[in-house]
Amino acid sequence: MVILMGNIQEENKNIEHSMKEVAYNLLKNKEVDLIIGYAKGTIPLSSSPSFIINQKDVDNLIWDNLCHVNLARYVVPPITKIIDNENIPLKVGIVSKGCVGRSLIHLAKENQVNLENIKIIGISCNGIINRKRIEKELGEKEIIELSVMNSEIIAKGVDFVKTFFFDDYLNESCKKCKIKAPPMVSSQSNVIVGGSVESSSGEDDFSDLTEHESKTPEEKWQTIVELLSPCTRCYACREACPMCYCNLCFVDQNKPIWFGKTTDMSDIVSFHLVRAMHVAGRCVACGSCSSACPMGIDLTFITRKLEKIVKQRFDFTSGLSFDILPPMMTQKMNDKEDFMIGEH
Repeated sequence: MVILMGNIQEENKNIEHSMKEVAYNLLKNKEVDLIIGYAKGTIPLSSSPSFIINQKDVDNLIWDNLCHVNLARYVVPPITKIIDNENIPLKVGIVSKGCVGRSLIHLAKENQVNLENIKIIGISCNGIINRKRIEKELGEKEIIELSVMNSEIIAKGVDFVKTFFFDDYLNESCKKCKIKAPPMVSSQSNVIVGGSVESSSGEDDFSDLTEHESKTPEEKWQTIVELLSPCTRCYACREACPMCYCNLCFVDQNKPIWFGKTTDMSDIVSFHLVRAMHVAGRCVACGSCSSACPMGIDLTFITRKLEKIVKQRFDFTSGLSFDILPPMMTQKMNDKEDFMIGEH
Protein backbone atom coordinates (compact mmCIF):
# COMPACT_ATOMS: atom_id res chain seq x y z
CA MET A 1 0.00 0.00 0.00
CA VAL A 2 1.23 3.54 -0.74
CA ILE A 3 0.18 6.48 1.44
CA LEU A 4 1.31 9.99 0.48
CA MET A 5 1.39 12.85 2.97
CA GLY A 6 2.40 16.49 3.03
CA ASN A 7 3.19 18.58 -0.04
CA ILE A 8 3.77 15.62 -2.34
CA GLN A 9 0.41 14.18 -1.32
CA GLU A 10 -1.31 17.40 -2.37
CA GLU A 11 0.61 17.51 -5.64
CA ASN A 12 -0.36 13.94 -6.47
CA LYS A 13 -3.99 14.53 -5.53
CA ASN A 14 -4.13 17.49 -7.89
CA ILE A 15 -2.40 15.57 -10.69
CA GLU A 16 -4.73 12.61 -10.26
CA HIS A 17 -7.86 14.78 -10.13
CA SER A 18 -7.06 16.69 -13.32
CA MET A 19 -5.98 13.48 -15.09
CA LYS A 20 -9.25 11.72 -14.24
CA GLU A 21 -11.28 14.74 -15.31
CA VAL A 22 -9.62 14.88 -18.72
CA ALA A 23 -9.87 11.10 -19.21
CA TYR A 24 -13.56 11.09 -18.24
CA ASN A 25 -14.41 13.89 -20.66
CA LEU A 26 -12.48 12.27 -23.51
CA LEU A 27 -14.49 9.07 -23.12
CA LYS A 28 -17.76 10.92 -22.50
CA ASN A 29 -17.36 13.02 -25.63
CA LYS A 30 -16.24 9.97 -27.61
CA GLU A 31 -12.97 11.63 -28.55
CA VAL A 32 -11.14 8.40 -27.68
CA ASP A 33 -12.07 4.73 -27.57
CA LEU A 34 -9.48 3.72 -24.99
CA ILE A 35 -7.54 5.33 -22.13
CA ILE A 36 -4.13 3.96 -21.15
CA GLY A 37 -3.08 5.01 -17.66
CA TYR A 38 -1.90 3.69 -14.28
CA ALA A 39 -3.69 1.60 -11.65
CA LYS A 40 -2.69 0.24 -8.24
CA GLY A 41 -0.18 -2.58 -8.37
CA THR A 42 -0.83 -6.01 -6.90
CA ILE A 43 2.30 -5.92 -4.72
CA PRO A 44 3.86 -3.16 -2.58
CA LEU A 45 6.09 -0.60 -4.33
CA SER A 46 4.34 -1.09 -7.66
CA SER A 47 1.80 0.29 -10.08
CA SER A 48 0.19 -1.35 -13.08
CA PRO A 49 -0.75 -0.18 -16.59
CA SER A 50 -4.51 0.20 -16.92
CA PHE A 51 -6.65 0.04 -20.09
CA ILE A 52 -10.04 1.72 -19.75
CA ILE A 53 -12.94 1.85 -22.20
CA ASN A 54 -15.79 2.79 -19.83
CA GLN A 55 -16.28 6.14 -18.10
CA LYS A 56 -17.15 4.45 -14.80
CA ASP A 57 -13.71 2.85 -14.66
CA VAL A 58 -11.86 6.18 -14.79
CA ASP A 59 -11.89 6.27 -10.97
CA ASN A 60 -9.49 3.30 -11.04
CA LEU A 61 -6.76 5.53 -12.49
CA ILE A 62 -4.06 6.63 -10.05
CA TRP A 63 -0.98 8.79 -9.94
CA ASP A 64 1.83 8.39 -7.41
CA ASN A 65 5.63 8.29 -7.34
CA LEU A 66 5.71 4.62 -8.33
CA CYS A 67 4.11 5.07 -11.79
CA HIS A 68 7.36 4.28 -13.58
CA VAL A 69 6.16 2.53 -16.76
CA ASN A 70 6.53 4.49 -20.00
CA LEU A 71 3.02 3.98 -21.38
CA ALA A 72 4.15 4.82 -24.92
CA ARG A 73 5.43 1.23 -24.97
CA TYR A 74 1.85 0.02 -25.36
CA VAL A 75 1.26 1.74 -28.70
CA VAL A 76 4.25 0.11 -30.38
CA PRO A 77 3.47 -2.10 -32.27
CA PRO A 78 0.83 0.52 -33.00
CA ILE A 79 -2.34 -0.20 -31.06
CA THR A 80 -3.91 2.63 -33.07
CA LYS A 81 -3.82 0.41 -36.16
CA ILE A 82 -6.31 -1.89 -34.47
CA ILE A 83 -9.74 -1.27 -35.92
CA ASP A 84 -13.24 -1.57 -34.53
CA ASN A 85 -16.20 -3.37 -36.09
CA GLU A 86 -16.71 -0.53 -38.54
CA ASN A 87 -13.13 -0.71 -39.81
CA ILE A 88 -12.17 2.59 -38.12
CA PRO A 89 -8.81 3.00 -36.32
CA LEU A 90 -9.04 3.19 -32.54
CA LYS A 91 -8.40 6.57 -30.94
CA VAL A 92 -6.32 6.30 -27.77
CA GLY A 93 -5.78 8.66 -24.84
CA ILE A 94 -2.48 8.13 -23.01
CA VAL A 95 -1.67 9.50 -19.56
CA SER A 96 1.64 11.20 -20.25
CA LYS A 97 4.28 12.64 -17.99
CA GLY A 98 7.04 14.54 -19.78
CA CYS A 99 9.04 11.53 -20.92
CA VAL A 100 5.95 9.67 -22.16
CA GLY A 101 4.88 12.69 -24.20
CA ARG A 102 8.38 12.98 -25.64
CA SER A 103 8.34 9.28 -26.52
CA LEU A 104 5.07 9.65 -28.44
CA ILE A 105 6.37 12.67 -30.36
CA HIS A 106 9.57 10.86 -31.29
CA LEU A 107 7.75 7.66 -32.22
CA ALA A 108 5.52 9.74 -34.49
CA LYS A 109 8.64 11.07 -36.22
CA GLU A 110 9.72 7.47 -36.80
CA ASN A 111 6.27 6.70 -38.24
CA GLN A 112 5.47 4.24 -35.45
CA VAL A 113 2.39 6.08 -34.17
CA ASN A 114 -0.14 8.33 -35.83
CA LEU A 115 -0.78 11.34 -33.63
CA GLU A 116 -4.10 11.89 -35.36
CA ASN A 117 -5.34 8.87 -33.41
CA ILE A 118 -3.69 9.90 -30.10
CA LYS A 119 -4.65 12.23 -27.29
CA ILE A 120 -1.77 12.99 -24.92
CA ILE A 121 -3.24 13.48 -21.43
CA GLY A 122 -0.50 15.70 -20.06
CA ILE A 123 0.45 15.62 -16.37
CA SER A 124 3.36 17.28 -14.59
CA CYS A 125 5.46 14.50 -13.05
CA ASN A 126 7.00 15.13 -9.62
CA GLY A 127 9.47 12.26 -9.77
CA ILE A 128 9.57 8.47 -9.66
CA ILE A 129 10.94 6.57 -6.66
CA ASN A 130 13.66 4.03 -7.41
CA ARG A 131 11.95 1.08 -5.73
CA LYS A 132 14.78 -1.37 -6.46
CA ARG A 133 17.26 0.68 -4.44
CA ILE A 134 14.89 0.65 -1.46
CA GLU A 135 14.29 -3.09 -1.81
CA LYS A 136 18.03 -3.79 -2.00
CA GLU A 137 18.72 -1.77 1.13
CA LEU A 138 15.97 -3.56 3.06
CA GLY A 139 17.12 -6.99 1.90
CA GLU A 140 14.66 -9.73 2.86
CA LYS A 141 12.43 -7.41 4.88
CA GLU A 142 8.94 -7.12 3.40
CA ILE A 143 7.41 -3.67 2.95
CA ILE A 144 3.74 -3.56 3.94
CA GLU A 145 3.23 0.19 3.76
CA LEU A 146 5.08 3.02 2.03
CA SER A 147 4.41 6.68 2.74
CA VAL A 148 5.93 9.98 1.63
CA MET A 149 5.87 12.84 4.14
CA ASN A 150 7.39 16.13 3.04
CA SER A 151 10.91 15.14 1.91
CA GLU A 152 11.02 11.63 3.37
CA ILE A 153 9.99 8.15 2.25
CA ILE A 154 8.86 5.99 5.16
CA ALA A 155 8.85 2.22 4.69
CA LYS A 156 7.04 0.07 7.25
CA GLY A 157 7.00 -3.69 7.77
CA VAL A 158 5.98 -6.14 10.47
CA ASP A 159 8.95 -5.37 12.69
CA PHE A 160 10.63 -2.30 11.22
CA VAL A 161 10.26 1.33 10.19
CA LYS A 162 12.91 2.90 7.97
CA THR A 163 13.18 6.40 6.55
CA PHE A 164 14.74 7.39 3.23
CA PHE A 165 15.38 10.91 1.92
CA PHE A 166 13.01 11.40 -1.03
CA ASP A 167 15.42 13.23 -3.39
CA ASP A 168 18.14 10.61 -2.87
CA TYR A 169 15.82 7.77 -3.92
CA LEU A 170 14.44 9.28 -7.08
CA ASN A 171 15.47 7.71 -10.38
CA GLU A 172 18.63 9.34 -11.63
CA SER A 173 16.83 10.41 -14.82
CA CYS A 174 14.20 12.18 -12.68
CA LYS A 175 16.86 14.14 -10.82
CA LYS A 176 18.13 15.58 -14.11
CA CYS A 177 14.75 15.97 -15.82
CA LYS A 178 13.67 19.49 -16.77
CA ILE A 179 10.68 18.49 -18.88
CA LYS A 180 8.11 17.38 -16.31
CA ALA A 181 5.09 17.52 -18.64
CA PRO A 182 4.73 16.78 -22.37
CA PRO A 183 6.39 19.45 -24.54
CA MET A 184 3.97 21.60 -26.48
CA VAL A 185 4.30 20.96 -30.22
CA SER A 186 2.87 23.87 -32.21
CA SER A 187 2.01 21.86 -35.31
CA GLN A 188 0.20 19.25 -33.20
CA SER A 189 -1.28 21.48 -30.49
CA ASN A 190 -4.63 19.68 -30.59
CA VAL A 191 -2.95 16.40 -29.59
CA ILE A 192 -2.08 17.45 -26.02
CA VAL A 193 -4.89 17.86 -23.50
CA GLY A 194 -4.05 18.72 -19.93
CA GLY A 195 -0.63 19.93 -18.82
CA SER A 196 2.26 20.81 -21.12
CA VAL A 197 5.49 22.82 -21.10
CA GLU A 198 7.46 24.83 -23.63
CA SER A 199 10.01 22.63 -25.35
CA SER A 200 12.72 25.24 -24.71
CA SER A 201 12.66 24.17 -21.06
CA GLY A 202 14.71 21.16 -22.07
CA GLU A 203 18.08 22.91 -21.99
CA ASP A 204 20.69 20.78 -20.22
CA ASP A 205 24.26 21.51 -19.20
CA PHE A 206 25.24 17.83 -18.60
CA SER A 207 27.34 18.86 -15.60
CA ASP A 208 26.45 15.54 -13.97
CA LEU A 209 28.85 13.83 -16.43
CA THR A 210 31.87 15.94 -15.50
CA GLU A 211 33.29 13.54 -12.92
CA HIS A 212 33.08 10.51 -15.21
CA GLU A 213 34.54 12.40 -18.16
CA SER A 214 37.57 13.40 -16.07
CA LYS A 215 38.58 9.75 -15.65
CA THR A 216 41.12 7.88 -17.76
CA PRO A 217 39.84 5.43 -20.41
CA GLU A 218 40.80 2.54 -18.15
CA GLU A 219 38.88 4.04 -15.22
CA LYS A 220 35.83 4.68 -17.42
CA TRP A 221 35.86 1.09 -18.62
CA GLN A 222 36.13 -0.20 -15.07
CA THR A 223 33.15 1.96 -14.09
CA ILE A 224 31.05 0.44 -16.89
CA VAL A 225 32.09 -3.10 -15.96
CA GLU A 226 31.23 -2.55 -12.30
CA LEU A 227 27.91 -0.97 -13.24
CA LEU A 228 26.85 -3.88 -15.44
CA SER A 229 28.32 -6.77 -13.43
CA PRO A 230 25.01 -7.62 -11.65
CA CYS A 231 23.19 -8.02 -15.01
CA THR A 232 21.49 -11.37 -15.58
CA ARG A 233 20.58 -10.75 -19.25
CA CYS A 234 16.84 -10.88 -18.52
CA TYR A 235 16.17 -8.18 -21.17
CA ALA A 236 13.66 -6.35 -18.95
CA CYS A 237 15.33 -3.09 -20.00
CA ARG A 238 14.68 -3.86 -23.66
CA GLU A 239 11.05 -4.81 -23.07
CA ALA A 240 10.37 -1.63 -21.08
CA CYS A 241 11.92 0.74 -23.63
CA PRO A 242 9.44 2.36 -26.06
CA MET A 243 12.25 2.77 -28.60
CA CYS A 244 13.07 -0.96 -28.66
CA TYR A 245 10.33 -1.95 -31.08
CA CYS A 246 12.26 -4.00 -33.65
CA ASN A 247 10.43 -7.17 -34.73
CA LEU A 248 13.69 -9.07 -34.29
CA CYS A 249 16.20 -7.73 -31.78
CA PHE A 250 19.89 -8.09 -32.61
CA VAL A 251 20.40 -10.27 -29.51
CA ASP A 252 17.84 -12.79 -30.78
CA GLN A 253 19.31 -13.18 -34.24
CA ASN A 254 20.87 -16.52 -35.16
CA LYS A 255 22.22 -15.55 -38.58
CA PRO A 256 24.41 -13.69 -38.09
CA ILE A 257 25.11 -14.16 -34.39
CA TRP A 258 26.52 -10.81 -33.28
CA PHE A 259 27.81 -12.08 -29.93
CA GLY A 260 27.20 -14.80 -27.40
CA LYS A 261 24.06 -15.14 -25.31
CA THR A 262 25.87 -16.01 -22.11
CA THR A 263 26.20 -14.05 -18.88
CA ASP A 264 29.93 -13.71 -19.44
CA MET A 265 31.00 -10.14 -18.80
CA SER A 266 32.02 -9.60 -22.43
CA ASP A 267 28.54 -10.59 -23.67
CA ILE A 268 26.79 -8.49 -21.02
CA VAL A 269 28.78 -5.36 -21.87
CA SER A 270 28.33 -5.95 -25.60
CA PHE A 271 24.56 -6.21 -25.24
CA HIS A 272 24.18 -3.01 -23.22
CA LEU A 273 26.57 -0.91 -25.29
CA VAL A 274 25.06 -2.00 -28.60
CA ARG A 275 21.52 -1.43 -27.32
CA ALA A 276 22.57 2.01 -26.08
CA MET A 277 23.91 2.84 -29.55
CA HIS A 278 20.59 1.75 -31.06
CA VAL A 279 18.72 4.33 -28.95
CA ALA A 280 21.29 7.11 -29.47
CA GLY A 281 19.44 10.24 -30.54
CA ARG A 282 16.17 8.49 -29.66
CA CYS A 283 16.27 7.94 -25.89
CA VAL A 284 14.00 10.34 -23.96
CA ALA A 285 15.62 9.62 -20.58
CA CYS A 286 12.43 8.15 -19.11
CA GLY A 287 14.41 5.75 -16.91
CA SER A 288 12.05 2.84 -17.65
CA CYS A 289 15.04 0.59 -18.36
CA SER A 290 16.45 1.26 -14.90
CA SER A 291 13.05 0.97 -13.19
CA ALA A 292 12.41 -2.39 -14.86
CA CYS A 293 15.83 -3.83 -14.02
CA PRO A 294 15.43 -6.46 -11.26
CA MET A 295 19.04 -5.87 -10.22
CA GLY A 296 18.57 -2.11 -9.81
CA ILE A 297 21.19 -1.13 -12.41
CA ASP A 298 21.10 2.54 -13.45
CA LEU A 299 21.28 2.01 -17.21
CA THR A 300 20.67 5.71 -17.90
CA PHE A 301 24.29 6.25 -16.90
CA ILE A 302 25.24 4.95 -20.35
CA THR A 303 22.51 6.58 -22.42
CA ARG A 304 23.09 9.93 -20.71
CA LYS A 305 26.54 10.21 -22.30
CA LEU A 306 25.09 9.45 -25.73
CA GLU A 307 22.41 12.07 -25.12
CA LYS A 308 25.17 14.63 -24.61
CA ILE A 309 27.07 13.58 -27.74
CA VAL A 310 23.93 13.89 -29.88
CA LYS A 311 23.21 17.32 -28.41
CA GLN A 312 26.74 18.56 -29.09
CA ARG A 313 27.08 17.11 -32.59
CA PHE A 314 23.58 17.70 -33.92
CA ASP A 315 21.98 20.16 -31.46
CA PHE A 316 19.14 17.67 -31.04
CA THR A 317 17.12 16.48 -28.05
CA SER A 318 14.66 13.69 -28.74
CA GLY A 319 10.92 14.18 -28.41
CA LEU A 320 10.85 17.98 -28.23
CA SER A 321 9.77 18.81 -31.76
CA PHE A 322 7.56 17.24 -34.37
CA ASP A 323 9.06 19.46 -37.07
CA ILE A 324 12.78 18.63 -36.69
CA LEU A 325 13.98 15.31 -38.05
CA PRO A 326 16.12 13.19 -35.67
CA PRO A 327 19.81 13.05 -36.70
CA MET A 328 19.60 9.36 -37.61
CA MET A 329 16.86 10.16 -40.14
CA THR A 330 18.53 13.01 -41.96
CA GLN A 331 21.87 14.35 -43.18
CA LYS A 332 23.32 17.84 -43.40
CA MET A 333 26.46 18.97 -45.16
CA ASN A 334 27.65 20.73 -42.01
CA ASP A 335 27.25 17.68 -39.75
CA LYS A 336 30.34 17.19 -37.62
CA GLU A 337 32.19 14.32 -39.24
CA ASP A 338 35.67 14.61 -37.77
CA PHE A 339 35.35 11.07 -36.42
CA MET A 340 35.24 9.68 -39.97
CA ILE A 341 37.40 12.13 -41.94
CA GLY A 342 41.18 11.89 -41.63
CA GLU A 343 43.56 14.84 -41.43
CA HIS A 344 44.46 14.53 -45.10
